[in-house]
Amino acid sequence: MGCAGFTCSKHSLCALNILYVMVSLLMIGIAAWGKWFGLVSSFQVVGGVIGVGVFLFLVALVGLIGAVKHHQVLLFFYMIILFMVFIVQFSVSSACLAINKDQQEHLLEVGWNNSYTTQRDVEKSLNCCGFYYVDNNGTCDAACFPNHSCSPCAEQIQEHAEEVLRFVGGIGLFFSFTEILGVWLTYRYRNQKDPRANPSAFL
Repeated sequence: MGCAGFTCSKHSLCALNILYVMVSLLMIGIAAWGKWFGLVSSFQVVGGVIGVGVFLFLVALVGLIGAVKHHQVLLFFYMIILFMVFIVQFSVSSACLAINKDQQEHLLEVGWNNSYTTQRDVEKSLNCCGFYYVDNNGTCDAACFPNHSCSPCAEQIQEHAEEVLRFVGGIGLFFSFTEILGVWLTYRYRNQKDPRANPSAFL
């Protein structure tokens, strides 16, 4: 029973961390792809996504090595880091799902005013100009601008933002529960004896 429980915990923890490795590589790949093909010109956005991907990859790598080797110290730090990530991610995901329209509009306006490159990306992809009004004497990368047929971006951004927030919040909540599962598995696995090891060496 002890051997079966140990093996089950080990394989489950390895599988969970392999999933995290795949997700982290996917995040890095999508961010790099978006930058390479010019879909996103903001280095802050790309750098942020890649940074989160690299962090998740390193955490998953620590968990994977700790699980394979049954390394007590690595498993302990992995458990602590994963629990902290869970708290942050659960809070952010809940906020994404709970944010109301006024708060959403205020945050979008602040983000719009703080990043010129983001403005250009949004105007180009949504084919709109300006946030609340179109300045025909200014510059805009949208295809509609030369014909003076553009509409403001605020309404379109809010529609997309609402969908994105629901999606991000839902995915974040899902992964936050996998993280608390990972914490529980790590705690359980860390306190199990390796049947192949010397019993006197177990701490």
